[in-house]
Order: sequence, then C-alpha cells, then structure tokens
Amino acid sequence: MTACPPQTPLLTTLLDADAAGERLEAIAQRTGGDRLSTEAASVTAILEQVQRDGDEALLALTEQFDGVRPDPLAIPPERLAEAWQACPRPLQQALELAHERIEAFHRQQRPQDLDITGPHGERLGRRWRPVERAGLYVPGGRASYPSTVLMNAVPARVAGVERLVMVTPPGPGGEPNATVLAAAHLAGVREVYRVGGAQAIAALAFGTETIPRVDVISGPGNLYVTLAKKAVYGRVAIDSLAGPSEVLVIADHTADAEHVAADLLAQAEHDPLAAAILLTTSEALAAAVPAALEAQLAGHPRAAITRQALQDWGLIVLCDSLDTAARLSDRFAPEHLELQVEHPEALADRIQHAGAIFLGAWTPEAVGDYLAGPNHTLPTSGTARFAGALSVETFLRHTSLIGFNRQALEATGPAAITLAESEGLHSHAESVRRRLG
Repeated sequence: MTACPPQTPLLTTLLDADAAGERLEAIAQRTGGDRLSTEAASVTAILEQVQRDGDEALLALTEQFDGVRPDPLAIPPERLAEAWQACPRPLQQALELAHERIEAFHRQQRPQDLDITGPHGERLGRRWRPVERAGLYVPGGRASYPSTVLMNAVPARVAGVERLVMVTPPGPGGEPNATVLAAAHLAGVREVYRVGGAQAIAALAFGTETIPRVDVISGPGNLYVTLAKKAVYGRVAIDSLAGPSEVLVIADHTADAEHVAADLLAQAEHDPLAAAILLTTSEALAAAVPAALEAQLAGHPRAAITRQALQDWGLIVLCDSLDTAARLSDRFAPEHLELQVEHPEALADRIQHAGAIFLGAWTPEAVGDYLAGPNHTLPTSGTARFAGALSVETFLRHTSLIGFNRQALEATGPAAITLAESEGLHSHAESVRRRLG
C-alpha cells in the first residue's frame, strides 16, 4: 500500500496499512476524550433538574438552550394534520413512497413466537409482545429530519406499540419543522412535544406532568442527547448510543470519481464530526476524487460544515488489493459501507463488520437514508462490531414459556437437584425433590 499524492488539504492520506488502520481507529473514537466527562456532568445536572421540577424545568431549559419558551409543550394532533395538508404534493408523494417501502421491509422483520414440545412432553417457548409506550427522539438543529420520524415510528407501529410519544426541538419561531410534523402525521404519531436535547430524554425517562414516561427511547441526537440516553439506560431501554455519521467507500477502477466525491460529501455535510473515508485500489481514482470534491463544494449551501468534516475526518488510502481494503474496513466497522467495485456481492461476503452495506455503483447511501426500506438508524463509532440497525425488535420484548408435566420433571428433576446442591442452594433442590416424593 502506498499513499495517494495529496491534492487538497481536505483529505488526509497515509503511507501503509498499519498507519491507515491506526488512523481509522482514531476516527472511530473521535468523540471520546476529556470532553465527554465535562459534558456528562452538565447532562447529569439537566436530568436531575427535570426529574425534580418536571414541566417547569423543560420550559426553562428550552428557553435557555433554544431561545424559546414552548408553552404549551404539546402540539395538537390537528396541527400535525394541517402540516401534512400544507405539504406540496411532490413532497407528500415522496414521503408516502418512503413510508410504504419502510413499512413493507419492517413487516418482514417481526419475529415469530416459538412454541415447541420437549422430549418428555413439556412445553417450551418464547413469546413476543410490544412495549406499551415508545419515545421517539427526532433531532433538529443544523437540519430537519422527516426521514428520522419514519425510520423510528414505522418499526414501532409495526411492532404494535400502542402509544408513540415524539419529542423534537422547537425551531427559531417556537415550532418544529413543518415537514417533520407532516411525517409524524403520516406515520400515525399523534403525540408530539416541542422539546429537545438532554431535557427531552429526561422527560421520556422520568415522565413529567405533561410528557409520559416511556419504556424505550429511540432516535439519534447530538452529544448531549447521547449522554442522556446512556445515563437513563436501565430505567428505560434505548436503541443505541449514536455518534456522528460516517461513510466508508471501497472503490476500484470501475468507480466514477464524481459519484464517489458526491457520496463522501453526502456524509460530510451532516456535521463537522462526520467522517468520510475512501479506500481504493485505483491510483487514478485516488488522484481524481479530491479535485471532484473541491468542484462540488463550490457554492455548496453547507460548505463550511462539510469542509470542516473533510479536513478533520476525511481520509483517502490507496490499497494494494480489495482484500486489504476489506480488512481495513472491518477494523473501522463503518456505519455506512459503499462497495463501488466491479463485483460488489463478492466483496460484501468478505466484510464482517458494517451497519449497512450498499452494493454497487447504482446504490448511493442516500437511498438508504430515505426510502430503500432497511432502517437508517445504524451503529456508529465502531459499534457495528457488535450492534445492528434499529428494528422492529427494538420495540418488542420476549418472554420465555416453560410448562413441565410430571413425566418431564421425573426425567430431569434428579439432574436439577444435583446442580442445585452443587451451588449450595438447598431450597432450590427441595422445590424439585418434594414434587418427586
């Protein structure tokens, strides 16, 4: 492996596989360090304030952080319907198509109950049931995300959750983005509150006079939201601890530099902490992509954010083979992995760790963000090594079913007694022994 010659200050280039691997690990951990402990203390104070003061804390904190006092907190359902009706028809159609495809895919995910008969006639099973209330966090800030509404609300509804409680920050005028409200109406959400940040997570976890306590919280957010979700885990379930977005593109000689550059920019425009990485076996492509990035940044409406992300967390590595690229990708375990290569399915078989894999030149990551069908809430910061996408199961819990008859207990009871006695648990053994006489 050799470095591609630097063409622009936007992207870091590296000399060998070991150096590339170390840089990738550093990018994956880009939100760690001293800042976490400092911000965690601030988040703890917010959580305690909301738990103590309820709605009044939400109003005061939202006024402090967002510059508006959202009184009342709740947005009436008729306002959601009005937002939907006010949507231009092409946008309605796009949201409807996305909703249809996301719902169809997630309906295939619902797990089946398990009910089997053991060797002695005993009943053994597992039963799935939805949680009663789900909290959906939809971020605001630098952009609005109606797609996040669909990606969280649809699997919750498919799971059968009866009550969906959505929180989203108020905009500068005190109202959340109108398209976000329209998407909520389309997805069947009728309970929306104008509050964001760590205080919104606290409200969902503890409950206030207005916002009900929920059983599971899903949805991405900024560092404060993530730290708040981490802090309340155990009191409620959470979907994941989402970090800044990231894309890794593996490309060979068949890839188009303009397409690769566009896909890197599509991730970098999210956030100054977003990561955009290219691993390629083509020296020509490695040389062409930086220039394509510069050209596409001309007049870009989010150029400052995008440029900062590329300067800090952009990377191009010229690899000696696709096997090397696959190994480096697995070391990073990307949220989004694009395979812009001649034979993407074969390369996908070699990949072990990725939140989502996008196969071939005609599959930009953006289709996964909006309407492909699989969920776009994915593991970040290397957690694809052990975690997967938000799914219908996020909003379900399973219960084991065990039903022994006398024959089954007589056949297995002596072994249970032996095991209980080996652990020194006398009454465990007696509870079986007394039934066997």
